[in-house]
Amino acid sequence: MKFDKIKLLVLFTVFIDVAGLGIVIPVLPFYVESFSGSAFTVSVLFAIYSLCSFISAPVIGTLSDKFGRRPTLLLSITSTAIGWFIFALAPSVLFLFIGRIVDGLAAGNLPVAQSALVDIAKDPKERTANLGLVGAVFGIAFIVGPFIGGALGGISHNLPFLFVGCLATANVIMAYFFLPETNKNIGKSKSKKLPLNLFNPFLPIKSALNNKILLPNYLALFLFGLAIAGTQSIFSLYVNKVFGFGEFSVGLIFALMGVIIAINQAFIMRKFWLKRFEEPALELIMLVIFALGYIFLSIPIFIFFVLGIIGMTFGQSVLRVVMNGQIVAKAKPALRGEVLGVSSSIISLSAGISPFVFGAIFIFNIYIPFILSALLLLVAFCVLYVIRKKEKLDLFFKMPLISEL
Repeated sequence: MKFDKIKLLVLFTVFIDVAGLGIVIPVLPFYVESFSGSAFTVSVLFAIYSLCSFISAPVIGTLSDKFGRRPTLLLSITSTAIGWFIFALAPSVLFLFIGRIVDGLAAGNLPVAQSALVDIAKDPKERTANLGLVGAVFGIAFIVGPFIGGALGGISHNLPFLFVGCLATANVIMAYFFLPETNKNIGKSKSKKLPLNLFNPFLPIKSALNNKILLPNYLALFLFGLAIAGTQSIFSLYVNKVFGFGEFSVGLIFALMGVIIAINQAFIMRKFWLKRFEEPALELIMLVIFALGYIFLSIPIFIFFVLGIIGMTFGQSVLRVVMNGQIVAKAKPALRGEVLGVSSSIISLSAGISPFVFGAIFIFNIYIPFILSALLLLVAFCVLYVIRKKEKLDLFFKMPLISEL
C-alpha cells in the first residue's frame, strides 16, 4: 500500500504540472501576439525557458541525488507557480520573459519525478513501466489541459496562465504535506560541507560528454529534442495559417494527441510495444515513424495532417519512455537523478536552440520546419543504428502471428 501511495502521489504531481503545460501551449502564441509580439517573439519565449532549464536541470537532478527528491521537487514546483503568475500579470513583453526565466531557473519537475519512480521500481521491467506511466499521465493531462486552455483563452488571454499558477500552488501544498522521500542513497556519500561545484551545471554535462557508453544516447536525444521543440514553437501558428484554426481548435488537436499518448502509454506500451519488441529495436522503429509523421505534417492536406499527428504522437510518446529507459539502464543507482537531469538538460538545450532557427525558417517558409525535423530524426536513427551494429546487438525482432494478437 505504501508503494502504491507513493507512486500515486508522484504521478498526481506530474499530472498537475503537465496539465498546466497543456493548458497554456495552445493559447500562448495568441497571448504573446496580444502584446504585438511576432512569431519570432513566441519562439524566443520558448527558447529562453529552455535555456534556463538547460542550466538548472543538471543542478536540480544532482541536488535530488544528494538531498532527496522531495525538497528539490518542492523547489521546482514553487518556481513554476511564481513564474506563471508573473507571466499572467505581465504589463509588457519584458515581464513575459521574466516569468519564463523564473520558471526555468529551477526547472526539474519531470526528471525528479521520474527519478522517484525509478527509485521505487523493483526491477528493470517495472522501471520502464513506471516511466511509461509518466507518459500515460502526460497524455491524460494533455487531454484535459487543452480543453481548459481553449475555453479559458476564449474568455481572456491571460486567464489560462492565472489558472495554471493556482494549479502549481496547489501542487506545492499537496507535495509538501503528502509526498514522502524515495531516494534511499542519500546517506551513501555524506559530506557536511556543501561543495561549490555542486551548483555548476556544466560539470554533469562535461561528465556526460566524457561518458562513451551514454554519449550516442545523449546525441540521439539531443536531435530528438531539436525536432520536437522546433515544431512545437510554431505549431499553433502553422495550423492557424494553413487551416485557419484558432485557440479552441488548437486545444482540440492537443487533446487528440493526449488521447493517443494516454492510450499508448497506459495499454499499448506494456501489452504490445515492450512485449513484442526489444527496446533498442523499438527505439529505431519509432524514430522512423516519428520522421514520417513530420513529413505528412508538411503536406497542407487535412488527411495527411491527421496521419502526421498520429505518427508524430505515437513516435514521440514511445521514444520519451524508451530513450530515458535506455539511459537509466546504464546509470549507477546513486546517479539516477544526475543522469535524468542531464537528459532533461539536453532536451532543454535543444529546445533553447531550435525555436530561434525554426522561428526564422517559419517566416521564410511554413513547411520547411517539419521537413527539417524529419531529417534530424533520421540522423538520430543513423547514430543509434551504427553504434548498435558496433556493439553487435541483435536488431531483429519477432512479429506476432495474427492469431496471437
